[in-house]
Amino acid sequence: MDDLIKGRLGGADGYDIRCTIEGDSISGRAGGKLHGKDIDLEITERGVQGSVGNDPVKIELEGGELRGNVGSQKLVLRGVDRVTGFMGEPIVGWNVVAQQTGEHLSGQLGSTVLGRPFELELGSAPGWVGTLVALVAFYALEPRASVTVSR
Repeated sequence: MDDLIKGRLGGADGYDIRCTIEGDSISGRAGGKLHGKDIDLEITERGVQGSVGNDPVKIELEGGELRGNVGSQKLVLRGVDRVTGFMGEPIVGWNVVAQQTGEHLSGQLGSTVLGRPFELELGSAPGWVGTLVALVAFYALEPRASVTVSR
């Protein structure tokens, strides 16, 4: 039987997340059939690569942190079951904090006022994988997450 990551990003006015884990591959969907995007990720020896919708995801393990990009946004994550990090640029970005308790992961992207909470059931996946899936879903479905800031 396949393992599942499923839950919600953003509470009542948010989005469903549902992904299947098969070996080192994570595939699924953020959002619904009409307003949603496919998630296809692969855990490699050096990190995670894949896509969300038409945007690439490439993250590598560097000095105990996951560093890379989800589409146009920079990403840094640290930790396994207690995950912290940042997505975006220093001025226009989102702090990330998540805590795994058993198979449950709860966290927050951004501030408590303008951010989005998330709750996921992880199956056997570690907390960092669930946090990454939540960030990828946020990037895919929140218009403000995929905007690039020109300098």
